[in-house]
Amino acid sequence: MSSQPTLSPLHSWGVVLVATSTMAVSYVDRQALSALAPTITASLGITDGQFGWVGAIFSLAYLIGAPLSGRWIDRVGARRGLVVSVLAWSAVAAAHALVPGLLVLLMLRMLLGASESPSFPGAAQAVSRALPAHRRSVGFGILFTGSSVGAALSAVAAPALDARYGWRIALLATAVVGLAWVPLWLGVTSGTAARAVLDVAPAPPRQPRVPLREVWRDRDLQRAMIAIFGVAPVGGLVMLFGAKVLVAQHGLTQAQVGTWLWAPPLALDAGCLLAGLAMSQMQARGWLGPQAPPRVLVGLATVLGTAIAGVGLSPSPASTTLCMALGVAGNGAIYTLVTSDLLRRVPASRLAAASGAISGGQSLALIITLPLIGAAVQRTHRYDTVGLALAATFTLGGVAWLMIEPRPPLAEPTAHRG
Repeated sequence: MSSQPTLSPLHSWGVVLVATSTMAVSYVDRQALSALAPTITASLGITDGQFGWVGAIFSLAYLIGAPLSGRWIDRVGARRGLVVSVLAWSAVAAAHALVPGLLVLLMLRMLLGASESPSFPGAAQAVSRALPAHRRSVGFGILFTGSSVGAALSAVAAPALDARYGWRIALLATAVVGLAWVPLWLGVTSGTAARAVLDVAPAPPRQPRVPLREVWRDRDLQRAMIAIFGVAPVGGLVMLFGAKVLVAQHGLTQAQVGTWLWAPPLALDAGCLLAGLAMSQMQARGWLGPQAPPRVLVGLATVLGTAIAGVGLSPSPASTTLCMALGVAGNGAIYTLVTSDLLRRVPASRLAAASGAISGGQSLALIITLPLIGAAVQRTHRYDTVGLALAATFTLGGVAWLMIEPRPPLAEPTAHRG
């Protein structure tokens, strides 16, 4: 069997960084609405309960689109698929500037969720193909930081733009970020070497493609999705309702929200990066065997995520932000660890499909929990019960993953460059 084509270390990490920026672009677009939620919901007359459904409809479209887009990325490759996706969702995000009310907003959020669904499976496939196996845990840790970088940028930029130009111009301005990403991606993936790596067929041409229902029945995928399902609502609360939490709990203005709201996304970054680096170091030092799941790291991340319990009980914006930051740091760490562990146990032909299914599990959790969060807050105007409930689901997700035994990971088919 001939060896697979490879990239130089510099080029491969360049692909990883630009793929990570894909996630940043997607989160700049989707989080601008959340960063401006107090202003937009007041302007359009949207209640907290209805706003929960705004988040859920995005997640529903993402749930449906992620596995299908994963199969599409497997077929066309991340190099071409991501360009199409970024252009599509940037156009939909820009249309948010014209929204007249709840119904149109729901429709646009559904379109945005569907058009953004290839972002993670495409970026994950690019990382998997660009890096050797022993570097992928770090690569996935970096990849997950893209979403939080984008969320942090939105948390600062959207309120600042709103204060000067209004929320409609703020949404339009954040939507054009994707246009700057396209030449970066084309530049790092257009060479002969990059085409050979990123466009190479993940399986022999004559090998039959596994039905999507069989992908979902995979025990390791189900194990990963149980964990994601348990921890995702914590991220949903912070990312969708974070601005509303600070306004409701502490009386902040829309302009003041950006002073605090940038911190949880960066904490999510730290959780992703530290988890990926720790797993990679444990593998390199022989502390984590090739068939061993990162149980200690997942256990620590589970404990960290339970800090979300204090989100409605904290006496100041600083302490509330700290609870949100620690919660999403644990969230990001578990995303990185569980995804890295899963993707070393599935065949190469299912990498993007499995990544898409993970995104689907996250979306399903948000579809169920975001309307419940919105309804609970609308009834009580507080977040204490919500925080305690989400800490419980986070714990259950982490513990369930620890208790379920995985299958041995697949051996690397060929030697890869160091």
